[in-house]
Amino acid sequence: MATYPQLAEWLIDQMGDAMIFADEAGLVRRWNHVATAVFGFTAEEMLGSSLDLIIPEHLRAPHWAGYQAAMASGKLRLDGRPTLTRGLHKSGRRLYVEMTFALVKNPENNQVIGSVAVARDVTERMEQQRAARQKSD
Repeated sequence: MATYPQLAEWLIDQMGDAMIFADEAGLVRRWNHVATAVFGFTAEEMLGSSLDLIIPEHLRAPHWAGYQAAMASGKLRLDGRPTLTRGLHKSGRRLYVEMTFALVKNPENNQVIGSVAVARDVTERMEQQRAARQKSD
């Protein structure tokens, strides 16, 4: 099989879900084109920016408490399981986003260098489910 030095970049750029990598301080260091489609911000706008841009204000304090705990302990509460949360689009519109998270560690010393999130916009599905529940009430 041929080897492809750029394979990791190709995977990130061509995957069907949003992929966001933030460093230990919570600054965005990698943002793929699907993240732009989901959240409305371009990579140029997000690279070097805080995750706060895509987190609704009322969720920021609990997000950062969990983020800092994960960076310090090297463990995630959800252990890679998907979770449904709210996100914020550039337009100000609130989204329902299904996300999975993983810590990224330097293999040389096992130190946490940040977190990667894979996200999918499920707003339409959630709104349809809410409408169906309201109809049945």
